[in-house]
Amino acid sequence: MQADHFDQQKLLALAAEDVALAQLAHRKRTLPELAAVEAAQEAQRALADDVVRAETEVRDLDREQKRLEGDVDTVRQRAARDQSRIDSGGATPKEITGLQHELESLHRRQGDLEDQVLELMERREAADAALATAQGGLAGAQAEQEQAEQARDEALAQIAEATGQHQAKRDEVAATIPADLLKVYDRVAAQTGSTGAAELKARRCQGCRIEFYGTELASYRNADPHTVLRCENCNRVLVRTAESGL
Repeated sequence: MQADHFDQQKLLALAAEDVALAQLAHRKRTLPELAAVEAAQEAQRALADDVVRAETEVRDLDREQKRLEGDVDTVRQRAARDQSRIDSGGATPKEITGLQHELESLHRRQGDLEDQVLELMERREAADAALATAQGGLAGAQAEQEQAEQARDEALAQIAEATGQHQAKRDEVAATIPADLLKVYDRVAAQTGSTGAAELKARRCQGCRIEFYGTELASYRNADPHTVLRCENCNRVLVRTAESGL
């Protein structure tokens, strides 16, 4: 295949843009900001679970405390009725004796219940502290996630801007390359997954880094400047320059 030597050299500019675009695509896939967002999201999920557990504990203790306080009120009311009956003077001595025994039992029961209420109040205080800690941690994690997302979005915006610039430059260069030469370049680029041309520099293909010797090097040296050379190893178009070492 024949193509103007200067058109062949344009392939190096095209390849440079393709390398830049590939690097930007790789950077986009491997942004540390993406990992930071994922880590922040995971931390937020874990802390949200802590908040739910702490809230559940507080609600459970509330219900238990209300139940115990209800039991205390019931015992107090029963004791007040018994004491009122004794004080009324309408009960028989036998009934009074029975009421006094019941009052003693009710007072013990009331003391036990009140002790349980105090214990629950202490547990509730600890649960409230745990809930406040979890809520504070969650708020901090949410703030960190917002910061991580902002950093990610800024990085992605920079990549998008650079990608647009390099793509525009690539399109500009591609528009100046003959269609048949560009077709060869694009086909090889699809095969290599990177670029379709490489500089022949210091007798070495800059695409696959293979160095040429002997008859192969002599064939490149003696080829017409407008002949499109191909690397025998990677199949890229070999572009000759003043630094080719031929």
